[in-house]
Formats: sequence, C-alpha cells, structure tokens
Amino acid sequence: RAAMSDATTVVPLKGIRGVIARSLTAAWQAPRVAQGLDVDMSAVLARVKSARAATGTKISITHAVLRTDALTLRAHPAVNGIVSEQAVEHWADVNLGVAVNSPVGVVVPVLMQADAFGLGELEQRVSALAGNARAGKLPASAFQRGTFTVSTLGATGIDWFTPVLNPPQIAILGVGRVAERAVVIAGQVVARPMMTLTLVFDHRALDGHPAGIFLSALAQRLAACDF
Repeated sequence: RAAMSDATTVVPLKGIRGVIARSLTAAWQAPRVAQGLDVDMSAVLARVKSARAATGTKISITHAVLRTDALTLRAHPAVNGIVSEQAVEHWADVNLGVAVNSPVGVVVPVLMQADAFGLGELEQRVSALAGNARAGKLPASAFQRGTFTVSTLGATGIDWFTPVLNPPQIAILGVGRVAERAVVIAGQVVARPMMTLTLVFDHRALDGHPAGIFLSALAQRLAACDF
C-alpha cells in the first residue's frame, strides 16, 4: 500500500458519501440531454422585494423559481415523474427535490406536493427542510418519492451549469446567478438582470421537443411573474 502524505484527507465512500456516489454513478448511465434558456429577472426581483417587505420573511429568487417550476410541471406532466428500465411513470403529485449543500455533501430532501404552496409557505417549508437536512435530522423517507429536482448555485457566482440527474427522476433544473447582461430589446442594447436555467433530462423518458416546450413555458412564466 502506497504511503500517504500527512496532509492527505481520505473520505471513504461509505454512509451518505456512498449513497451519493452510487446515485451519481446511476445517473451518469442515463442518456442525458441538456437545454438552456436565459430569463429576464427584472419583474421577479421586484416581486421578491415587495413580498419580503410585505411578509417580513426571507422570500428569495429560489422560492420564486420553485413555485414557478411546480406550477409549470403541473401543466407539463410528461416532465414530472420517474423512469426505470421497464417503464416511465408520470405522477399527478409534484414532489420537488431541493438540492441542499450539507456537511456530508449535496443531499436532496423532497418537498411533497410543492405546487400547493404560495411563496410565503414555500419559504418556511424549504427553510425547515434544508435546516433539518444539514443537521442530519431527516428520516430516509424525506428523500424519497421526488418527481423533479431543482439545484441552485446562484449564491456561488456561477452563471450556468449542467446538474446531474437525480435518479430515478426524469429531469433536473439547474439555476445560475442573476447578473447584469447586455440584451437587445426593441432594437436597443440595454442592461438587464438575467439568469440562466438549464434543464437536464433522461432521453429514455423525454424527447427534446416536449422538454424544450416545458423549459420555454417555465422561463416565460417566471419572467412574467405568473406564479
């Protein structure tokens, strides 16, 4: 056995790290496709600011994205569900997996029937879910029965990324940061707060056209604050 430096840190692929490793390996086996769209977040930023002032809560862009995503999934059931080697299951319930960075790595607790909650209740439930996930207080059942996952890296300064599927789910959404970018509106180049959404999906369960329709509908709904 080769000697290791005193500075070497070894993280065994056991426990939660082992579960994560096996899940990512399974996800990498799937035929993955990624699509992306930029969204003008001007109206969303104003809506979030107003909601925070009115409720005294920490409603954020993340909650606006989760709410919009849940409503869009309800209208596009082909994206909401799970896939196995034998079948594709489209679920009526919209159970959103929320990627959370914890001391042991990224875990994905599930917000059941997420389309039933407004921004205020979403903020409370996601905060509790994330806090308990980081503290290791959630039962195994809290990570099951998800039908779609949202992963947000905006706080890290990332513009866009392609998240790894969360098997057996059909698709996952990657959310980048909001940043001022030059865009063309009515023939004029102007600065707008833009955000990139990236949809990664399992091509065994979903084709590019319906996936693109879903992502376009999500982006349009978000830009219009239709949530």
